[in-house]
This record gives sequence, C-alpha cells and structure tokens, in this order.
Amino acid sequence: MNRSNQITLPVAASYVLTALALFIVLKSGLLLALFSGLLVHSLVYLVAPTIARKFNTYQARWIAVALLSALIVAALSALIWAILSFLRSDTGNLSSLLQKLADIIEASRDQMPAWVGDHVPAGVDALRALLTNWLREHAGEAKLVGQEAGHIIVHLLLGMIIGSMVALQDATTHARYLPFAAALHQRAVNLRQIFQKVVFAQVRISLINTFLTALYLTLVLPLAGVHLPFTKSMIAITFIVGLIPVVGNIVSNTVIVIVALSHGLHTAISSLIFMIVIHKLEYFLNARIIGAQVNARSWELLTAILVMETLFGLQGVVAAPVFYAYIKKELRDCGWV
Repeated sequence: MNRSNQITLPVAASYVLTALALFIVLKSGLLLALFSGLLVHSLVYLVAPTIARKFNTYQARWIAVALLSALIVAALSALIWAILSFLRSDTGNLSSLLQKLADIIEASRDQMPAWVGDHVPAGVDALRALLTNWLREHAGEAKLVGQEAGHIIVHLLLGMIIGSMVALQDATTHARYLPFAAALHQRAVNLRQIFQKVVFAQVRISLINTFLTALYLTLVLPLAGVHLPFTKSMIAITFIVGLIPVVGNIVSNTVIVIVALSHGLHTAISSLIFMIVIHKLEYFLNARIIGAQVNARSWELLTAILVMETLFGLQGVVAAPVFYAYIKKELRDCGWV
C-alpha cells in the first residue's frame, strides 16, 4: 500500500524514535532481550487469538493467555538450559571439540599445500588464541563468562517476560491510541511481523540443513566406513549456528570439513563437496522461504550482514536479517522501494 502522502509529523517522529531505539539496542547489548521478547510475543500472538475466541469473558481470556505465556516462557527457558547443559557435557563439550580440531589440523598439515600450511595455526593453543583474538576483535560485546553471563541470562528472562506481558495486553484488550502512540504501535507491529517471518523461516531452513547434515554424518559416511568423532556435537552446532542466515552454514561446514580431515584428505574433500551442495541449497531456500516472506534476496542479506558486522560486530550479524527486512518493509509500505 502506498502511504507516501500520509507521512504526518507523528508518523515521521515514530520512524526517528524507532531508528534511535534500534541503534541503542545494538550499542547497549540489548539485542538478546529484544529478540527473546519478540519471540515470546510472536508465539503467544499465533496461539492467543484461538484461545481468546473460545472464552467469552475478559477474565477467562486473560487467564488463558497468561497461562499460555507462562508455558511458552518456561518451555523456552528449559530449551536454553538443555542446550547449555549439552554443550557442557562430555558429548557436546566445546573444549574437547576445539582440542580435537587442533589435533586434526596438526596431523593433516603434511597433506596441505605449503602456502596453506603456513597460515594454519599450530596446536590447540594457537587455535584457541586465533579464535579468542577473532572474538575480541569482532564480538567484544559477546562475553559469555562470569558476570556477563549473568547479565545475558537476566536480559533473556526479562525480555521473555516483557514480551509475554505485551502479548497478554494485545490479546485481551483493544486500546485506542492517539496519533503518535498509534504510529509507534504500528512500528512495533511491523517489527514483530518481520521478526516472526524471518526467524520462523530461518528455523525451517536450519532444520532442513541439520537433517541433511545428520544424514551425511550418521548414514552416508558410516556406509562408506567412515565414523567421525563428535557427530552429535556437530549436528547440534549445525542447528544452532544455522539460525544465522548464510553465515551460520559456513561456520558449521568449516567445523565438519576440519573434523573430516581426521580420516584423510579424500574424506575432507568429499565432505567439502557435500557441504557446498548444502550451502547452495541454503541460497535456494533463503530465496524461496525468507525471500518470499520479506522480499529480500540472499545477496541483500549477505550485504546487510557484512555492513552490520563491520558496524556492530557479532550482534550486527545476528540482527542484520531482521533489521534489514524491517527497514525494507517500512520503505515498501511508504511506496519508496
């Protein structure tokens, strides 16, 4: 719908305030809180209307939606706890995986061309230092230990609680807003709709990638007599990092190819070929699933990820698909693109 002639002062002010708010979210490390709140709100929004229609009284609708919100928050908290427990267990221990990757790289150095071997880290300490420096340079705000981990958990829980409270209000009341409040509410609705489309579509893509990767690791390679270590860890990593469009697939593929080196260069090359096919499939899936939802192509998402990573580090990588799709929706609604 073309609204280029309907941009009043309250609407223009709402755009400015929303842009400022999103910038503050990125600069102050509140992206996790924002996304967790949007996730809970989206989940409640999908189910709450059905529940609300089955109850005629306001009190019954309020109780039903409140219970649903509490259930979703509890389920998401349990899922996050399960993932953290898995990554700390012997099966999913990332330290063990890091040690194994370093051993494999060192053992495979003789199979590599000299120009490649000269740029490969020697030993686990060098690999750990390389990863640590990269995280420090590109994601200094992503501190997952000590007090910062406590802040992250608090932000996550508060974001989910706020999201459930907002969803509860939206599902049980029909407020009438003044012009500026109405414009801000529309910005929030647009952001929630885009988040819902992008994230839910990316979950579908990640599930497909994870399923195909699991088939390769647990069926194709064993049939060829190859049994890679840390299979469960690599499958879990594929799903988790696969929630980041395009970039996540590259990260998981790199880990799998390095681990495949433990069974020789031929296994690594065959794994690389298979992962390239999966990576190309993700481009197709992005174009068909996410692109169809938010009218954004893979090259647009990659460009947004590159720019946001340069400006905001790791948080920018995570935020880029949602923020870019949101900006594009607002521009399209105004009839500008």
